[in-house]
Amino acid sequence: MYCGDAEIKHKVTMIVAAAGVGKRMNLGYPKQFLEWKGKPLFIFPLNVAQKSSIIDDIIISTNPENIQKVREFCEDFGITKVRAVVAGGKERQDSIYNALSYDKDSDIIIVQDGVRPFLKEKYIEECCRVVADEKKGAVVGVHVKDTIKVVDSNLEVVSTPKRADLIAVHTPQAFSGNILKKAYSMAKNDNFIGTDDSSLVERIGEKVKIIIGDYDNVKITTQEDLNFLNREAK
Repeated sequence: MYCGDAEIKHKVTMIVAAAGVGKRMNLGYPKQFLEWKGKPLFIFPLNVAQKSSIIDDIIISTNPENIQKVREFCEDFGITKVRAVVAGGKERQDSIYNALSYDKDSDIIIVQDGVRPFLKEKYIEECCRVVADEKKGAVVGVHVKDTIKVVDSNLEVVSTPKRADLIAVHTPQAFSGNILKKAYSMAKNDNFIGTDDSSLVERIGEKVKIIIGDYDNVKITTQEDLNFLNREAK
C-alpha cells in the first residue's frame, strides 16, 4: 500500500514476467529457474516484493507447463503475496496481457522481469511516487556508457545521437493500472508489438518518466551474463 504526497492510499500489484525459454542461455531449461545462491533467479525480485510495504499483490506469468513448479517454489521461499500464477504467451507482451486479466482493480501496476534479480526497494518506491504524485508512467533505466550509432540496412552510419539523451531501459516499469490495461488492449487490437511496457503506454499518448537506476540491475539472458552473477557471488 503506497501513500503519496496527498496521503491517498493506492493498491499496488507487481506482475513478474517469468515465461522465458532460455534459448540464448543454452541451459536446457528456462533461465528463470537458474539457481543462484540457493534460489532460482525469479525468486530474488519476488523476495523484494514480498518484503515491500508498498506491494499488495503479485501476479506471475510463466510457461504453462511450469505453473505448478512456480507455485511450489513460491511456497518453499515464503512468497505469500502471490494472487495468481498464470500462463504466459508466445511473446513477453502476450504474457503480460494475460497477467493483466487477473488483476483486481489495482491503482498502480508494476512490471518486473523475472530474470532481473537485483530489484531494489528504492526502485519500487520512486516508481510508485511518480505514478501517484506526477500522474506519469515510471521506468527505471541508466545512461548509456558507449557512443551509439544509427545505421541503415548496409550498416552504414546514418547518425550519432547525443549520448546524454540515451537511456538503457530496465525494469521495474510502473503505470496507472487503467492506463496500462488500456495500452495493452489497444496494442492487441492493433496487432502492435512493442519493445517494452512503456512503449505501449507512450503509443497512446501518455507521459513516461525515467528513474535513474544502477548499472548492476542486469537482465540475465546470455551465457556472458553468468559472469556477472559469478562476480557478485564472490
